[in-house]
Amino acid sequence: MERYDVERIVDEVMTQLQGNNKNKAEIPIGVSARHCHLKQEDLEQLFGSGYELTKKADLSQPGQFAANETVTIVGPKGSIEKVRILGPARKLTQVEVSQTDAFKLGLKPPIRESGNIQGSSPVTLVGPRGSIYINEGLIIAQAHIHMAPDDAEKYGVDNGDYVKMRMDSEKRPLTFENILIRVSSRYKLEMHIDTDEANAASVRTGDTATLIKAGHAYD
Repeated sequence: MERYDVERIVDEVMTQLQGNNKNKAEIPIGVSARHCHLKQEDLEQLFGSGYELTKKADLSQPGQFAANETVTIVGPKGSIEKVRILGPARKLTQVEVSQTDAFKLGLKPPIRESGNIQGSSPVTLVGPRGSIYINEGLIIAQAHIHMAPDDAEKYGVDNGDYVKMRMDSEKRPLTFENILIRVSSRYKLEMHIDTDEANAASVRTGDTATLIKAGHAYD
């Protein structure tokens, strides 16, 4: 039997078993649109000396917020305006986009875990008081699940594991592979995917996906 057939059958059996379980591993989905994180030095270069971000709305993860401030990101083929800054300020500047965004910019960012920007794509950021060019920092964020330690114990996974997730939408049910597990006492349970992934599965923030405990490291 072909490997694909075996994996498909396993997925179907797991989904059926979980569907018959009142406590099936449903995890809320958070769809992450394009955004950026800025270190303080770069924030001041874009908005002025001593500038501090102002809060627009709290995010689902504790201590994180969407700022009122936005920037324009620029590549060799195009630009995207009003890219939201997320706060608070970070140690490194990082811009997260979808593959569709990358095509519009004319850039080839790698799929990476947030924070892993070494050797990633360059990009230009433009603010109201200046602009910066970063040699690396533009990525497509790898789909991942935030979990507190109690959640990880409940689902039988560890930080750094990879799992499959079944998107339970009626119109476009899909199974995504290589979903990274990230565990911290600072996290609230939520799966983060980008807009391309959400559109492919016809899901939105607040929907749920079913965890299938199987996976392997992303190549």
